[in-house]
Amino acid sequence: MNFPSNIFNSHSKQDGDFFLGITNILGFKPKNIDIYKKAFLHRSANQRDKLGNPMNYERLEFLGDAMLGTIISKHLYNEVPGGDEGYLTKMRSKIVSRKHLNELGKDLNLIHFVESKIPKTHFGDNIHGNVFEALVGAIYLDRGYKYCEQFIQDRVIDPYVDIETLEGQVISYKSLLIEWCQKQKKDFKYNIYEDTGKDPLKHFAVKLSINGKVMAKARATSKKKAEEKASKRAFFALQHKIENS
Repeated sequence: MNFPSNIFNSHSKQDGDFFLGITNILGFKPKNIDIYKKAFLHRSANQRDKLGNPMNYERLEFLGDAMLGTIISKHLYNEVPGGDEGYLTKMRSKIVSRKHLNELGKDLNLIHFVESKIPKTHFGDNIHGNVFEALVGAIYLDRGYKYCEQFIQDRVIDPYVDIETLEGQVISYKSLLIEWCQKQKKDFKYNIYEDTGKDPLKHFAVKLSINGKVMAKARATSKKKAEEKASKRAFFALQHKIENS
């Protein structure tokens, strides 16, 4: 893949530092360093290749997501021979959850390599998981499946994947609570409204009612986060009933 010279100068000190930094993270030397550079190129850089196609990490992120899911699926298939499709799917979702991928990206300090016109302090948490997936995609294109599998084994599975711990881990309290309400034939409702507090960021508040009774309240910077926070509070308030139902 050819990159315009105004983006990457293969003879620069910066390029040498990038090569060393990426090599330390990968545990092996890249063959085509330009693929890895693209894995950290944010769309705000507004770069295009010689054919006029946008250049950023998003396509590699798409590829890395697929590779990560495939390799984790294979690991679970081999490690849990008694697990049915539903169990394996749920466990895979826990491992490749957005929260977990963001933590992986942070642990590797991948944001350090991101090329962007936006200050890095302005990015949300998802940038960490996005570039982690893009890095996985870059490994696959550069060195193939075996290297990709070994990287995920070393950086994801060995340090973070413990089957027993994952079995007890809740991905979404909202999903758990809704499932319980439906099984118990209980009515539930999330009443969401914009919070007009004095915070610089807009907040949303939510009241979670079950059978007409308010079980929990919460506020957050998005509707989704507020619902999840209220669901978590309601879950712990009802934990004894939920676990014994």
